[in-house]
Amino acid sequence: MTANTIEINRLMADFDPHEPVWVFGYGSLIYKVDFPYLQRRPASIRHYARRFWQGSHDHRGTPDSPGRVVTLIEEQDAHCGGVAYLITPGEFEHLDYREKNGYLRVATELTFDDGNHATGVVYIAREDNGAFLGPAPERDIAQHIASSQGPSGHNSDYLTELAQSLRELCYEDEHVFRLEKYLAEISC
Repeated sequence: MTANTIEINRLMADFDPHEPVWVFGYGSLIYKVDFPYLQRRPASIRHYARRFWQGSHDHRGTPDSPGRVVTLIEEQDAHCGGVAYLITPGEFEHLDYREKNGYLRVATELTFDDGNHATGVVYIAREDNGAFLGPAPERDIAQHIASSQGPSGHNSDYLTELAQSLRELCYEDEHVFRLEKYLAEISC
């Protein structure tokens, strides 16, 4: 599959185009909110783990030297905390462009921190997209992040802002926090 997923995402028709839709953010959508929304609520999804396995050719790296950003990997007993935004369907034009580097819209069940549920959308970069980098030892991932930058800034800022945002939301993520620790060791 091509890394540019804008046209594929425009074909998604799982939701009424006239009704607001929940969008789940688990990476930069938690802390870099550059779109209007109707509501913002802490939420989580089940059976997915957040991993720095997706290449970023357009934000935190370049086509010749991609950075690493998060995607979700299916994992039976996992749960991933983040933020859900209730948006109007017109906001998908901006979000599809923002998430164009390999991410596909996927319908998912959200669980809000108060225990209520809703169906929503999450952007996931699967391993068959052209920008997928895949697993690596976490120290190597941290080194890769430390040495990458792109039009949106240093890749290390993405990691540290995500880790800080997860702490503020009281969500644990061992993968993110270990990478943050390794990044600090590299930077010393």
